[in-house]
Amino acid sequence: MAGYTPPMNDVTFLLGEVFDFDAAMAALPGHEGVDTSLATSILEEGGKFCTEVLEPLNRSADEEGCSLKDGLVKTPKGMVQAYKTFVEAGWPGLSGDTDYGGQGLPRVIQILLDEMLSSANLSFGLFPGLTRGAVEAVSQHASDELKARYLPKMISGEWTGAMALTESSAGTDLGLLSTRAEPIGDGSYAITGTKIFISSGDHDFGGNIVHLILARVPGAPKGVKGISLFLSPKFLVEEDGTLGPRNGISVGSLEHKMGIHAQPTCVMNYDGAIGWLVGEPGRGLNAMFTMMNAERLFVGIQGLGVGEAANQRAVAYARERLQGRSADGARGPVPIIEHADVRKMLLTGRCLTDAGRALGVWTALQMDIAARHPDAETRRVADGFVALLTPVVKAAFTEFGFEIAVMSQQVFGGHGYIREWGMEQYVRDARITQIYEGTNGVQAMDLVSRKLPMENGDLARRFFALIGSDLDAADSVADLGQTVEAVRQSLVRLESLTDHLLANVADLEEAGAAATDYLRNFALVIYGWLWVRMAARAMVADRTSASLSRYMDLARFFTARLLPQTLALDAAIRAGAAPLVAYDTIQA
Repeated sequence: MAGYTPPMNDVTFLLGEVFDFDAAMAALPGHEGVDTSLATSILEEGGKFCTEVLEPLNRSADEEGCSLKDGLVKTPKGMVQAYKTFVEAGWPGLSGDTDYGGQGLPRVIQILLDEMLSSANLSFGLFPGLTRGAVEAVSQHASDELKARYLPKMISGEWTGAMALTESSAGTDLGLLSTRAEPIGDGSYAITGTKIFISSGDHDFGGNIVHLILARVPGAPKGVKGISLFLSPKFLVEEDGTLGPRNGISVGSLEHKMGIHAQPTCVMNYDGAIGWLVGEPGRGLNAMFTMMNAERLFVGIQGLGVGEAANQRAVAYARERLQGRSADGARGPVPIIEHADVRKMLLTGRCLTDAGRALGVWTALQMDIAARHPDAETRRVADGFVALLTPVVKAAFTEFGFEIAVMSQQVFGGHGYIREWGMEQYVRDARITQIYEGTNGVQAMDLVSRKLPMENGDLARRFFALIGSDLDAADSVADLGQTVEAVRQSLVRLESLTDHLLANVADLEEAGAAATDYLRNFALVIYGWLWVRMAARAMVADRTSASLSRYMDLARFFTARLLPQTLALDAAIRAGAAPLVAYDTIQA
């Protein structure tokens, strides 16, 4: 079987043609020297690491899994050396703050590298991904002293990070958590409690592990307003920066999971662990959401990466596997890629993955603009788009990624159910992305009940206007008329549906009934917009190239076979909550 191939042709097209990456970077102080050529050269090297080091470990590490003996976590064979190589090459600091030793490169490049890491080895990619989320929280909310002590080694990858949020009785509802933090008197706290589902909670890579822990100080009110965030390292750090004695942090057990077996997901015990406040007391959720929002975008990219890898393998298999006769009955056996249902599954995967990557790049561009653009209003608009799209990226990418993994497994038939072919691992690994960092149902409620009402609905309307402007510009592109019109009609329905939801946003039951269907509808319309944009740019870039046919054909497939889902979703949402409250039917 062919292995994973980084999608560099698509990356180059998106950066160089679809989003004019060079011009976008030229307008951002500190990024003026970054262009498509530099970005692709970096990503090509990252792709080599993924294909030569990480992918060969993916199956063996999954089969071996992590182990816990005498309180020490052991990762599968090859993971320690892979991480060492990753750090020595400088990959953890790719987008890190230059004030603390990072390379300060754009988020766009980071997100595209994250996709490749996720395609090659999802378990491995969680180590640097979680560390980067912890870095964001520390960077934005911790004291200068904590920043100076911890950020340089976290950004370099010498030390890793973990998020300790969930407890057995406090999952999504963090207001129920019971971990406590007692002040010691010197500015530090003694943290006591148990957390579950802690990815990268411990490992054998060496260095330190910096835990960001949600806990309550004495006298804190009940609920979320009483929660504070603390930084607590596995090893206390001496004044000279060297590692000191072991802190009161231990692994209670390893979770036995459906997938990501090479990732040590731990039950963590904090027994008077020394920690320091990050941000203000009682404002822990504010600091935590800095970290969570970064991780939600990262998890979305994980779903995208798994979908890409699964689809690639399914296409390669479908070209080689001979079975059945041709449609005219004249030839047989034929490669199964000739069969209509197989092509439908492969094209669906390709359409959802390519459009997802385009949305990931566009969102990352908005993050770079929000962080660096010299104009305050431009930064504000870009930041609003990132807020609006964060739940969409997390939920849609992971929903579609899992669906692609399942469809790709289906292409293999019985072989897809057998471990040796690798497809069942993609299905198992992809499944967690729909659950952690806030389930996709939570993301959908965030979109409907929090993001749509922002600015009295004007944030969403501004985004819809941007899409409409692009569609109008594409009207003049030959051979694209039907595709543009299909997306325009879906946008009109989405705008109407959004107004309908905004008029009833105070009714939580109605919002809850609509949320997941609305998010999928929203995502499909965005994907339609991006397919129009990609096809139009392919037409302008080179009317004779093979890529022109590829993008035009995929855009037509998407609007003909996938975008019509929005009609059914619209109807289901407008049916309201009434059909969902038939409790007697459920109980029967």
